[in-house]
Amino acid sequence: MGLEILFLLLPFAALTGWLLGRKGPQSGECVRSRDLSQGYLQGLNYLISEQPDKAIEVFVRMLEVDSDTVETHFALGSLFRRRGEVDRAIRIHQNLIARPSLSVSQRNTALYELARDYCGAGLLDRAENLFLELVNDPEFTQRALTQLRDIYQQEKEWEKAIEMAERLAYVDSVPFGPTIAHYYCELAEEALQRADRDKALRLVKKAHSADRQSVRASLLEAELQLLNEQPKAARKALARIEQQDPEFISESIEMLHRSYSQTGTPAQFGEQLARLLETCRSASLLLAYTEHLRTQQGSAAAAAMLTERLRAQPSMAGLRALVGMKLEEQHAGSREDLLLIHELLSKQLDAKPRYHCQSCGFVGKVLHWQCPSCKQWSTVKPIQGIEGE
Repeated sequence: MGLEILFLLLPFAALTGWLLGRKGPQSGECVRSRDLSQGYLQGLNYLISEQPDKAIEVFVRMLEVDSDTVETHFALGSLFRRRGEVDRAIRIHQNLIARPSLSVSQRNTALYELARDYCGAGLLDRAENLFLELVNDPEFTQRALTQLRDIYQQEKEWEKAIEMAERLAYVDSVPFGPTIAHYYCELAEEALQRADRDKALRLVKKAHSADRQSVRASLLEAELQLLNEQPKAARKALARIEQQDPEFISESIEMLHRSYSQTGTPAQFGEQLARLLETCRSASLLLAYTEHLRTQQGSAAAAAMLTERLRAQPSMAGLRALVGMKLEEQHAGSREDLLLIHELLSKQLDAKPRYHCQSCGFVGKVLHWQCPSCKQWSTVKPIQGIEGE
């Protein structure tokens, strides 16, 4: 028997016994008292023989819901939900709600707990209806709005999620701008999938209004401007990332290259990469500049620059690129060692994750704006250091 169940059932059994003892031998109570006494002994027997599930069923069936027992029923319901026995939790809370003797506060508590049970069972529509019933009760407004926002996130109903987040910001005076910006970006990406670029741009502007520091909104705006063949506007959007969060500059390089390709100014692309390298220690940025230098000035100049940079900024990705360039210079007889090193570095890098969540430690090879593990927004970032950026 789990300790948590034992510690709950022992006082529960004691309470049942006390309530039985409190019932006097008044008229009409004798038969009822005798039935309760038999049930109490049966429940104790289950408890002693380590059959807690049967003991709980007996005690719950015996106890009437009144001011003395309602908190015990709440405790049992919460215990069942934590153990994953959501059906039992639902039955207890539904039984509580059906009792006319409950106060308004007790009934709303039962509604809230039942809604949480429904969430645990995946019955989100039922949970949503109950939380909506509770949002106007000051005692439950904040909790109900939070649960509704989580439901709408899970169901990807972003407009409703925005509404709940805005109401939460008003109730709690807590800034939800960064989260709201992500909701607008989700809507913008949906519009982009429908090829509605104008609407997507309008939504991105709303994301910027909600959070001026939104890297995601800047990247999405740049992508939309490139699709509309507005390379200068795209570069203006990408330039904000340097102030918003330099760790994400690596995510902007491909679009930055496309923007200069659209204007036919590859030399300016190289100048921009060189400028960024002065302030940003990014392996992706260094490799992009190396490749640009190789196409403009040849492999020797690129390898010399990369070797110098790697002394100050070592990275496995940079070393692999350098070995790859050295391989091109070697004759067949002297390439085997370098080829082996290049293959080992490639296998090592290909197996490494590129991103990690700063909240829960989740790692992956794809950037998630909402962590798949802890569900927090803006916590997943490119991995830094010798094995990352």
